[in-house]
Amino acid sequence: MNRRHFILSGALAGSGGSWIAAQAQAAAAKRPVILILGDSLSAEYGLKRGEGWVPLLEKRLVDQKVAATVINASISGDTTSGGRARLPNLLAQHQPTHVVLELGANDALRGLPLASTEDNLLQMTKAAQAVGAQVLIVGIQVPPNYGSDYTRRFETLFAKVAGATKAPLVPFLLKGVADSPDAAMLFQADRIHPTAAAQPRMLDNVWPTLRKLLPK
Repeated sequence: MNRRHFILSGALAGSGGSWIAAQAQAAAAKRPVILILGDSLSAEYGLKRGEGWVPLLEKRLVDQKVAATVINASISGDTTSGGRARLPNLLAQHQPTHVVLELGANDALRGLPLASTEDNLLQMTKAAQAVGAQVLIVGIQVPPNYGSDYTRRFETLFAKVAGATKAPLVPFLLKGVADSPDAAMLFQADRIHPTAAAQPRMLDNVWPTLRKLLPK
């Protein structure tokens, strides 16, 4: 091989390498990044690592050959105000294509004003949408001992935010768990946090709506 042929071959190889790198970058750019912003219900509280519905979501994405990255930014005890304060940095750091908002339960446990909870969820949804992310709002319900009026108003605030922002809604993360005939067996000793056995059901509540937002 003469020197000219060697140089041309090297140039073509380099060009091919650049093309491959560009294709890899393009593929990575198209890969969805799902940011989960939640509380203990999504942070595996009281569970072994890998048992929560979010890790189960990662496994389902792999099983169904959906190329996506899941970032679980959930913190036990977090409120909507805490999530609202954390969200800007999370959006800048991870640049998610999808944001799952699962917050509000601790607002109710602390007796925080419903108007504040609703406004925090609204502003978080708008902030995520403003950077191009699709938002999925995951609702929660409180036990009837909170009073019928509070229970109804708390439940409907998630739908109000979803309607105002045209974001899809999962009405109740614990459907089939908290309202199950075997509910006592699906909660830990504190009667607040679901057991590992409840996590697949929680994922099944989220999955159909989330899947519609992801590439086919």
